Order: sequence, then structure tokens, then C-alpha cells
Amino acid sequence: MTPLVEYTSDPILRLIPWVVFSPLIGLLINLLIGKKIGEKASGWIGSLAVLASFGTGIIVFMQLLKHPEPAIVHLADWIRIGTLHLSWDFRVDTLSMVMVLVVSGVAALIHVYSIGYMHHDVRHQNDPTRFTRFFIYMNLFVAAMMILVTANNFLMLFVGWEGVGLCSFLLIGFWFEKGQDGWGNAKAGKKAFIVNRIGDFGLLVAMFLMFWHFGSLDFDVVFSQVPAMANAIPGVLLAITLLMLLGVTGKSAQIPLFVWLPDAMAGPTPVSALIHAATMVTAGVYLIARSSVLFNAVPAAQQTVAWVGAATALFSATIAVAQTDIKKVLAYSTISQLGFMVAAVGMGAYVAGIFHLATHAFFKALLFLAAGSVVLGVERGHEASSEYGEHDFDAQDMRNMGGLKKKMPATFWVYLIGSLALAGIPPLSGFFSKDEILAAASEQSMGILVVLILAAFLTAFYITRQLLMVFFGKARTKAAENAKESPPVMLIPLIILAILAFGGGVMQLPELHTLGHWLEHSLVEMLEVGFSIPLAATAFVVALIGLVVAWNFYGQRSLGSPDRPDPLARPLAGLYTLLADKWRVDELYQVLIVSPFKRLSGWLAEQFDQQGIDQSMVGLGHSTRLFSAFLARLQNGFIRTYAMVFFFGVVVLFAYLFLR
Repeated sequence: MTPLVEYTSDPILRLIPWVVFSPLIGLLINLLIGKKIGEKASGWIGSLAVLASFGTGIIVFMQLLKHPEPAIVHLADWIRIGTLHLSWDFRVDTLSMVMVLVVSGVAALIHVYSIGYMHHDVRHQNDPTRFTRFFIYMNLFVAAMMILVTANNFLMLFVGWEGVGLCSFLLIGFWFEKGQDGWGNAKAGKKAFIVNRIGDFGLLVAMFLMFWHFGSLDFDVVFSQVPAMANAIPGVLLAITLLMLLGVTGKSAQIPLFVWLPDAMAGPTPVSALIHAATMVTAGVYLIARSSVLFNAVPAAQQTVAWVGAATALFSATIAVAQTDIKKVLAYSTISQLGFMVAAVGMGAYVAGIFHLATHAFFKALLFLAAGSVVLGVERGHEASSEYGEHDFDAQDMRNMGGLKKKMPATFWVYLIGSLALAGIPPLSGFFSKDEILAAASEQSMGILVVLILAAFLTAFYITRQLLMVFFGKARTKAAENAKESPPVMLIPLIILAILAFGGGVMQLPELHTLGHWLEHSLVEMLEVGFSIPLAATAFVVALIGLVVAWNFYGQRSLGSPDRPDPLARPLAGLYTLLADKWRVDELYQVLIVSPFKRLSGWLAEQFDQQGIDQSMVGLGHSTRLFSAFLARLQNGFIRTYAMVFFFGVVVLFAYLFLR
């Protein structure tokens, strides 16, 4: 049974609310005076606010190193209705602090990078008023994520959960008037919002069931009752965990609710890095790890979670191999890597899942920001060359790139480090975290192991393909020929992230298991896996094969003009078209869900709303008008009429009393 965690009076630990308040203060300052103080000042205010949140996390983390036992910091009472007593309490434990440091640290680097990136973006879009608004949204996003990972009950976690969902809608559709048909970006934001609401419905119902049967939403109160409930009502625990999985499929972009994340590339590149690297999409992985006591009690739910993650990892990796948009490749890569994490926590390997969450935050944030540097460099080259008309050139299409290794050397080297980390090449961080997940799969399920190894092969293939198409060979357009390196304010965060992506594996080196020993203070019944040299060698060889196969197809000899067909198109034939069309999942959803829903809503609007409700209201109004016209006849001004009505009323009243 999990012991109840006590409230703390430690003055250092009681600093934890500032991880939320710091970005909120930055938000308020920019909201009040941001437009008056100029771009650079408002950008640095937003960045320093998140840096302050990261600094607070470091201070609390150092104190927790001395006494790693979980503690609670009470801030305020929130809801007291009957037996429902909920407070805004901050949970300070080893798991929450890992999330605080990863989220705030990576977010701070993304904020600094955004100062340079958004300066060009708002100038390119000819709307300088949006610069301050962007940092307001970003600060709000970080504050919501901090609420989520420091919550001490499911309802406060849900507040942060919904907060990041709202901010993702605002940030994905930031340039809402842009995109296909003039509102494509707005549609992308709306799609993300609606799909996430489907998952959120599952989490909300799970919370209702939890309160109904456990009488509380506090983590410790719920978890302490799980052993007894597992014997008494196992079906309810299965329903709660599966409904939570529905929430995870929405927020962490797993099958079947992953379709929103690729469209989210409509947002500015820093948004892609923030949402798809260390923050919102990892919330589902954190939810399962935090609720490990619940999932450990329901093996059927654990198996379901593991297979959903494994299937997502492989399915999305197949799509990534045929995409030509530099950000879309990374988007499907994110879905795939999230599948690895979800599979890990589903198998009970919570340390492996959190370890990969952290390393993925480093190298995927690096890749997204470096991709933004590439796009910015190509756009500047396009402006200098004027090769195409404004609407004829796509700066994100990798077929319009090539040869950027010489034009943007700093961006190339950090991109190379991020790519090798993603591919799982030792000694970079991705090798250690991915190997630990594969080791867990080798102990739990050979089927999942095979699926994940295939996904690892495709990962190495598509990231090498991207690297070759973007940086190697000859420039395939004048925009690529004239591309320029990004400014230092963008490159410095990239270099820091590259260092983290390279050396992040030290958190959980074989035989040391530093992260595992740290998290054992917060998690129970963790699957412990050792370092398997044969399995690690197999994973390394698989990654190398992926690199070699990609080089065979996309080496310098194979790169030609932008109009040349993809080298994979001929050998894969019709399969390549399916992969390029993303297995036509969106079209399938359009036929099976969206179109029938629109037809049903149209029918309800016409038959139920207009013909039913509207006509009944019209009829009620008509009846009221007729009745008032009748009453108006009685108001004719003649006293004899009023006396007769009065007399008639008295007769009716006396008759009623007499009959009773």
C-alpha cells in the first residue's frame, strides 16, 4: 500500500509554486507593456520568466537530492463540496522534478531561440504586433504544463492538461489567416483542439469513476485503495485505466487519435519544438507513469497500452519515410518516438519511458529548431534570389534544398548530432534510452520487441534520408544556393541542445542506473532491466543498416532536380503513394466520421432545430398572440363588462368552494 505523503514546511521546497508563477508574471508584463517596450525586450522578458522557472526547479531539485522523499506544498483550498475536498497542492517528488527540469529547461532554450526566429517570421508575415502575443501564449503554455506535472490530484492535473490543450490551439493557429484557402492554419488548430477533446472526455469520465468509487481524486488517497479495489471491483479499475488510455491517445498522439499532430506543423517552428519535444505530447506518458499503481493492478490495461504504443511507433515510422516536408518528417518521427515511450510505460518499464522522454526532449527539440534554422536560411536565400513567385516556392520542401552543409555549417553539425541521437547511434543519448526500452520488450513480449526493432530500423532510414536530402549533394534551387546561416541568438540554444542530445545518456548509464535509483522514490513496482550487450549490438546494427540503405537510395549520386521522382517511388510502386498519402487515414476518417457527422448535424439542424424547436417556439408565440388578442377584447373600457367578469369570477370561486 502506498503511504500518504505529508505536507512540508521546508522553505526551499515551498519555492515550488514559482515554477508556475514565474511564466505567469512574464505573461502579465508582456500583456500590459509588451507592445510598448519593443520586440527584443518583450522576447527577453518571456524568456527570462521561463529561465526563472527553470532556476526555481534547480533549487528545489538540489534540496530534494538531500531528502528525496515525496512532499506536498499546500497553496490554497479550491473545492469543498460534500465529501469532495480538493486543494491546489504541489507534489514535490523525484518524478515531478524530472518533468519540471526537462520541460522548463528545454522551453527556456526554445524561448531564447524564438527571439531570433519570430523576428524574421513577423517581418515575413508583415505583422509585427504578433511578436509579443506569441511570447504571451508561450509563457501561458509553460505555466499550464507546470501545473500539470506538479499537481497532487487528478483534477489539478486535468486543469494543466486542458490548459496546454488551449494553448496548443492558440499556437498552432497563430497565423490563423494563412495556409490552404486562407484558413488552413485555423483548421489545423481546430483539428488539434477537437481531437484532443475526444481524448479528454475519456480522462474526464475516468475521473468521475475514480471519485465515485474511491471518494477522492488525490493521488495518494486513490493509490492507497487500489489493492483492495483490485480484488473488489477489478472491472472498474479496467474501465478507469482504459479511459485514461483514451486520454493518452489524444494528448500523446497515439493510434487512433494521432491525426492532429502532423497538421500542427502549421504553427511556427518554435511551437512545433515546444509541443512535440518536451511538453504537451509527453503529458500522456507522464500520466501513465504517475498512475503506475493503477496500471500495475490491471495487467490487461498494461498490455493494451504497450501494444497501442508499439503499433503507433511502427505505423507512423512507415509514413515518415515518404514525406517531403522537413517538419512533417519530424512530426511523424515524434509520433513514433512517443509510441516507444507509451510501449515502455505499458510494459511497466516506467524508468525507461521517462528516460526516453527526457532524451527525446533534447534531440527532438534540437531537430525541430534546427529545421526552423534551415527553413529560415532557405527563405532568406529565396528572398535574395527571387527564383519563384511568392506562392510558388515551399521553403519546407526538402526537394528544394540540398547542399546546405556548406551554406549552413553550424546548423548542419547540430542537425547531424540530433539525427544520430534519434537513430540510436552510440554513444549518443538516444542509443541508451531506446536500448532500455528494447531490453524491457525482450523480457515482456517478443512480439512488441520485433515491432519496435522494425520501427528503429525505419527511424534510422528516414532521418538519414532527411539529412541527405537537406544537407548533402548539390543545391537543387537558387534559394538553397543562397541560403544563409542563422544568427547567434538561434544557434546558441541549438548548441546547448546538441550537447544534451550527445551526453544525455549519462542519466541512466548501464550498471549505474542513476535515473532509476532517483525515480524509485516516486514509482513502485518498476520493471528493472539490465544492459544486454547482444540486444544493444542488434539495435546498433539495425540502425546502421537503416543508415546504409538510406545512403544507397539518397546518396549524392541519387539526388537530382526538385522535379525528379523520389528514389523510393519506383521500387515501392503503389505502396510509396500510400505512404506519401499517410495511408490515407485522414481520408478514411473523413468518410467514416467527419462526413456522417456533418450530415447528421445538418439533418438535426434542419429537422430538429429548425423544424422542431424553432417551429414549436413559433407556435408558442402564435398561441400567445391569439390568447392576448382574446384578452384584449375584455379590456374595452366599459365598466359593465368588468363588473360582469368580476361577478362571473366570484360565482366560479364560490362554486369551487361549495363543491369541495
